[in-house]
Amino acid sequence: MGEVAAEEERKQSLIFAINGERYELSESDIDPSITLLEFLRYRTPFKSVKLGCGEGGCGACIVLLSKYDPVLDRVEDSTVSSCLTLVCSLNGCSITTAEGVGNSKDGFHPIQERFVGFHASQCGFCTPGMCVSMFSALVNAEKRNRSKPRPGFSNLTVSEAEKAIAGNLCRCTGYRPIADACKSFAADVDMEDLGYNSFWKKGESDEEKMSRLPKYNRNSSSPKFPEFLKKEIKAGADLTSKGYHWYSPSSIEKLQSILKNIEANDGTSMKIVVGNTGTGYYKEVEHYDNYIDLKYIPELSTIVKDQTGIEIGAAVTISKAIEVLEQENVSDSPVENKTVFKKIAEHMEKIASGFVRNSGSVGGNLMMVQRKQFPSDIATILLPVDAIVNLMVGQKLEKLTLEDFLGRPPLDSRAILLSIKIPVWELTKDISSETDTMFLFETYRAAARPLGNALPYLNAAFLAKVSFCRNSTGAILNTCRLSFGAFASKHPVRARNVEEFLIGKVLSVGLMYEAVKLLETTVIPKDGISHSAYKSSLAVGFLFEFLSPLINAPDQISGGLCDGDNCYMLKDSSKIKENNYKLNGTKFPTLLSSSKQNIQSSDEYRPVGQPVTKVGATIQASGEAVFVDDIPAPGNCLYGAFVYSTEPLARVKSITFKSESPPVGITALICVKDIPGKNLGCTSVFGEEPLYADEFAQFAGDRIAFVVADTQKHADLAANLAVIDYDKENISPPILTVEEAVERGSFFQVPFAKPEQVGDFSEGMAEADRQILSAEIKLGSQYYFYMETQTALAVPDEDNSMVVYTSTQCPQIAQETIAQCLGLPANNIRVITRRLGGGFGGKSLRAVSVATACAVAAYKLQRPVRVYVNRKTDMIMAGGRHPMKITYSVGFKDSGKITALKLDILIDAGIFPDVSIVMPGAIVGSLKKYDWGALSFDIKLCKTNLPSRSAMRGPGEVQAAFIAEAIIEHVASTLSIEVDTVRSINLHTYNSLGLFYKSAAGEPSEYTLPAVWDKLATSSSFHQRIEMIEEFNRSNKWRKRGISRVPVLQEVTVRPTPAKVSILRDGSIAVEVGGVDMGQGLWTKVKQVAAYGLGLIKRGGTEELLEKVRVIQSDTLSLIQGGFTGGSTTSESSCEAVRLCCNVLVERLTALKEQLMEQTGTLEWETLILQAYQTSVNLSASTLFIPEFTSMQYLNYGAAVSEVEVNLLTGETTILRSDIIYDCGQSLNPAVDLGQIEGAYVQGIGFFMFEEYPTSSNGLVTTNGTWSYKVPTLDTIPKQFNVEILNSGHHQKRVLSSKASGEPPLTLAVSVHCATRAAIAEARRQLGLWNRVDDSNSRAFQLEVPAVMPVVKERCGFDSVQKFLQWTMGTK
Repeated sequence: MGEVAAEEERKQSLIFAINGERYELSESDIDPSITLLEFLRYRTPFKSVKLGCGEGGCGACIVLLSKYDPVLDRVEDSTVSSCLTLVCSLNGCSITTAEGVGNSKDGFHPIQERFVGFHASQCGFCTPGMCVSMFSALVNAEKRNRSKPRPGFSNLTVSEAEKAIAGNLCRCTGYRPIADACKSFAADVDMEDLGYNSFWKKGESDEEKMSRLPKYNRNSSSPKFPEFLKKEIKAGADLTSKGYHWYSPSSIEKLQSILKNIEANDGTSMKIVVGNTGTGYYKEVEHYDNYIDLKYIPELSTIVKDQTGIEIGAAVTISKAIEVLEQENVSDSPVENKTVFKKIAEHMEKIASGFVRNSGSVGGNLMMVQRKQFPSDIATILLPVDAIVNLMVGQKLEKLTLEDFLGRPPLDSRAILLSIKIPVWELTKDISSETDTMFLFETYRAAARPLGNALPYLNAAFLAKVSFCRNSTGAILNTCRLSFGAFASKHPVRARNVEEFLIGKVLSVGLMYEAVKLLETTVIPKDGISHSAYKSSLAVGFLFEFLSPLINAPDQISGGLCDGDNCYMLKDSSKIKENNYKLNGTKFPTLLSSSKQNIQSSDEYRPVGQPVTKVGATIQASGEAVFVDDIPAPGNCLYGAFVYSTEPLARVKSITFKSESPPVGITALICVKDIPGKNLGCTSVFGEEPLYADEFAQFAGDRIAFVVADTQKHADLAANLAVIDYDKENISPPILTVEEAVERGSFFQVPFAKPEQVGDFSEGMAEADRQILSAEIKLGSQYYFYMETQTALAVPDEDNSMVVYTSTQCPQIAQETIAQCLGLPANNIRVITRRLGGGFGGKSLRAVSVATACAVAAYKLQRPVRVYVNRKTDMIMAGGRHPMKITYSVGFKDSGKITALKLDILIDAGIFPDVSIVMPGAIVGSLKKYDWGALSFDIKLCKTNLPSRSAMRGPGEVQAAFIAEAIIEHVASTLSIEVDTVRSINLHTYNSLGLFYKSAAGEPSEYTLPAVWDKLATSSSFHQRIEMIEEFNRSNKWRKRGISRVPVLQEVTVRPTPAKVSILRDGSIAVEVGGVDMGQGLWTKVKQVAAYGLGLIKRGGTEELLEKVRVIQSDTLSLIQGGFTGGSTTSESSCEAVRLCCNVLVERLTALKEQLMEQTGTLEWETLILQAYQTSVNLSASTLFIPEFTSMQYLNYGAAVSEVEVNLLTGETTILRSDIIYDCGQSLNPAVDLGQIEGAYVQGIGFFMFEEYPTSSNGLVTTNGTWSYKVPTLDTIPKQFNVEILNSGHHQKRVLSSKASGEPPLTLAVSVHCATRAAIAEARRQLGLWNRVDDSNSRAFQLEVPAVMPVVKERCGFDSVQKFLQWTMGTK
C-alpha cells in the first residue's frame, strides 16, 4: 500500500494542451472513462472532431497527438482516434485539431485551402479529419532524412500522400479530388496528374500551376509543442475520483504492487489501458473501478534488438513496431531475418488504419486473441516464426511460445503480457553438401479492403526451409510452418498434419494436390459462420500460391504466383520472376493512377456555369462549420437515446434496466403515454407512422421509448441496459419475407403515380425467336452511411412554442409532424436546418421521428433535449434501400433485339409506407432505358415486419439499372453473342423513346444518348481494350479481366420550390430557399444564380455581386412550403425560384437605375441600393416556383465503361479504370456536378460490390458498424477514373439549360458489376476446360449484389485450385 500511495502522490492532476491552450484537470474534475472526443466536444470550443462511428473505423474524429521526449529533445507526432483515446492517458501531451491546423481567425493552412480549390469537400463532415490526417503526414515527412524537395513541395511521396487518408471514410466525393488535394504536396507529383481544380486552367505550365497553389512552407508546417508542457513531469497521471482510480505505474514492481492491492479489494473491477483501441471492437457498457495505464513502464514500451532477435514491449504501438521492423530491413542482419521482418511489417500495415495503429499496441492485440478470440493478423503472422511471449500472472513471470500462450484458457485481468520476441532466423549452409538451401517466409490476408481498415476473411503465414538438389530440379521442404487465422477457430492454428505430410518429400503437382486435400480437412470454420466454404478455399489458394513456384512442373505452375519479393531466394529466380509476371498478371500500384476530367464551362450566364468553389468549404475544412450537434448545448440541456425492440412482432409488457440500481444520470423514460397529441413519428403525403410502439412492437428496431439523461453517454448506456419484457402469446407469426407477405396478402396500395405498361406483351413474345421464362433475381438493401448520424436539438420557447434544430431533408414535414404530435398549431414550431453531414434520402422521412422524439421529451420536461443517435442504433432503425425479388420473362430475336419483357416485382417496403408508393414509378422509369418492344409488369409493395424502407439515392432507379443489365446479360449469354452488341441494338431510337417516355422525351436534339454512347467508345478506347483483355485472359490463369459499357437514361421530376431574396442596406444579399444543402452544392449554385439574376441590373457586375450573396439556413417560419430536398432536382428548382425573385427585384430597381445613370453616368451597386432604401423601394421578394406541367419531367443521359481484374484465388475485384460521359445540359457549376457524378458513382460501387446489410432470422440488422459494413474507400475506387461532362447546349425548358447530376450517375456503377461478371465468365470457361466439360454454360450464371469477395470466388469456383492440379496431373 505504501508504494501505491507514493505513486498517487506523484501526479494528482492532468495537464495537457489543445491547440496550444493549457488544460489542467484536477482528479475530482474527470471521469477516467471519458474519451478525448467527449472532452473536446462537450468541454471545449473545438467541435471539428466528429463522432462518425465510435469504433476508430471512419477517421472523422482524429486529432494530432504530440508527445515530447526530454531525453532526445524530440517531439513525436501521430494521428489518433479521439473516440477511443481516454483523456486520462494524455498527461503532458499536446493535441491539435483541425481548428489548430488553420482557422478563419489565424488563417487557413494550405491543406485546407487546397481541399477547397480541388473541390474535395461536399457535406464537409469528414473534411476536418481528412485535413488532420494530411497535416500529420506533412509533419512527419519533414522529419525524414530525404533530399530537399522543390520549393513549395513537401518531403512526402505521392504514395504516402494517398495512404495518409486511406483510413478516412467519405460518403460524398468519391475520394478522387481528396487524393488530388493531398498529392499536390508530394515531391514526386506530376502536376499533369492532378485533377480539376479552381487554381489553374488547362494548358498552363507546371511552374504556373505551382505558383497558383496556396503556398506551402515546409519550415512552418509543424505544430509548435507548448513550452509549458516541456516543463511538466513526464510521468503519467495518478488520479482518484468519485470511487475510480487511474494508475500510471513506472515499473513492473509498482504494477505488481497495484495489482496486489486491487486483488486484496475483492470485487473491484479493473481495466488495463494502452491505446484503448480494443473498445472500438468490444463495446464497453460498464465503468471500471480501476484503470492501469501501462505506457510508462519502460520494459513494456521499448524495443530491444540483439543477436537473438527483436523483443517488442507489449505496450509498443503497432506503428512503432512496423517502423523498427522496417529499419531492420536495411541493417546488416542475415537475409532470412530481413525477409521475416519485412514481411511482418508489410502485413502489419494492413491492420486497421494508421490512426488506430498509432495508439493500438502489439500486446493488446494479442491479449484480445487470447481472451476474446479476436480475429488478429499479428497472432497469425508471428505464429510460424516461433515468437516467444513474456507473461506476468500476479507476481509470477513466465516465458512461453506464442502457440502455448494462445492455447491456454482465457487469462483473467491479473495476467499482463510484458513482451513478444521474434527470434532470428539464419540458414546454416554446408558447402560440401550437394543441395542448395533456401529460406522462404510469406504472409497472406484476404479482406474487403486491400490497405486494411477491414478484418480479414482469412489470414495466413508460411515459413519454409527448402533444399534443391544440384543434380535435379526437385525441391524438398526441410522445415515447414503453416499458420492460419481469422477463420472462426478460437485462435490462429498451425496446420501440423499438412506440415508433417510435406516435410522431407520432393514437391510435385501430385504432392501439392494431396496436401491441398489434407488442408481442406484442417481449416474448417465452425458451424454457423458466414462464408465458411470461402474461408476454406482461401486456405487452399494461399498454400497453392506459396508452394507453386517451387515445383518442377509444366510452365503453368513453375510460373508460380509469388509476388516477386521472395523469388530472389529461389534457385532460378530470374525465370520464376519472368513467368510470375506472365501468369500472375500485373502487380498494381496500391492506389490511384492518373485520371482525367474533361469539363466544359459556360460564360453565357456568368458566374453561373463557372466552377465556383463550394460555399462554406473553407470552414468545413477547418471544422468551424456548425452542424446540429455542434450547436452549443443550452443551459440545463438533456440528452436522449432510443430503446428499440429486438423482436419483430410482440406485445410490450414493461421496460426495466439490467443493473440492480438504475443507470447513472437518467431523468426520464419517455414512451407513447407521454405524447400530448397524436402518436406520430412522421406524417406526409405518403402516409403516417407512429412515434412509439403502443401495445405492440411491430418490427425489430421499432421505437419503444426514449431514455433522457444528463449526458449523451449516460443516455446511450441506459438504453443499452434496458430490458424489454415481451409477450408473444396469441400473436400471429411475423412476416419477414416478401414470399410470406404474398402468402398472407400483406400489401400497401399505390394510390397515385402508377406507371403505365408499354405495348402488347403477348404480341411481342409472339414475334420473338427465343424466350427466357420466369427467371429470378433477388436484391438486398443498402445503408445510407451518412457520416453524421441522425441528430436533433429541441428547445422549448415562450408561449408554448418550440425551436427544433434538426439534420433533415424535410424541415416542413418535421414541423407538421411535431405540431400534431404535441397538439399545437404549426406556427408554434420553428424547425431550423443549416447543413447536413450527408443525407442520401436517409434524412428525409427517417429523420422526422428523431426530431419529434426530442420535441416530445423537451415539451414534457420543459428543458432542452438533444440526441445524436449512435451508429449501431442508426443502422438498426434506418431501413435503407428497398430489397426486392424480381421474376422476369423476356422474348428476343436471334440478333439480340428484345421484343417483349414482363416483370413481376415484389418490393419489401417494411412495416410503414414511408416513400414506398413512389417505387413502382421509379423502377419502371429507369427500366425503360432500353427499348424492350413491349413492357409489362406487376409490382407489389409488400408490408413486412421489418423496418420501413425509405428513399436512398436513386431509389428504385438503382435496382432497375441492375435488373435491366441482368436481363441484357442473360439474353446475350443465351445467344452466345457479345453483351455490348445486345445493349447497342436495344438502345432507343428517338421514336421508341417517345413511345416509352411520352412528353419527357423532349426534342430530338435533346436525345444525346446515341452520341454519348459512340463518343465513349472512342474516348475510352473500348473496342481496342476488349482485344487487349482477351489477350490478357489467354496469358493469365489466376487473374481475369472484364470490361463493360452501360448507358443511363433516367427520368427526373422538377417540383415546386420557394425562395426569398432580400437586399440589405449595405448592398449585401440574403437568400433563402426551400432546398437544404447536404453536400450537393445547392447553396453554391443558388449563390451563383442570385449573382447572375441581380447582376442583370448592372451588366458586367456579377462577379462582384457573388461575394455579396449569403444563403441562409432553412427556417420553416421564415420560408414556408419548403417541401423536401431530393430527387436530383431541388438545386435547379431552388435556383429558378431565386432567379424569379431576382427578376422582380431588378424590375423594381430599373427605374431608379435609369434615373441614377442619367444623373451620374455611372452605376455603383451600393449607391443604387442606398438610394432604393431612401426612396422606399421594396427590396425583398419571395416566390414559389411552379414548373410547367408539360416540362416537369425530363430525361438525363450518360454512359460508363468499367474494366476490372479478378483474382481467382481470393475473389478480390480491382477496378482498373472507369470512364464516364454524362450530359449535364449546360452545367450550373461544373465543379459541383463533377463531384456529384464521381460521388454518386462510387456510392453505386458500394451497392453493387461491397455493402452487405443483412438481418438476423428475426429481422434485426446484424451489420451495425464499421467493422462489418464496408463502404468504398480510397483503395477500392477505380485506379483510373475519367469523367467528361458533356455540355449539350440549350434546353429551353430547363433552368438556364441545366440538367440534374445527383442521382443518375449512381446507376452507371452497374458497369463495374457487369465487368466483374465478364471476368468471372472467363474464369468459368477456363474451369470448364480443367473439368473437361463443355464451356457453353460458363456465361449462364447469376452474380449477386453486392458481388463481395466470397460471392466472386464462389462463381469462379471454390475448388478451382484442385481442378487445376487434377487437370495438370492428367496432362503430364
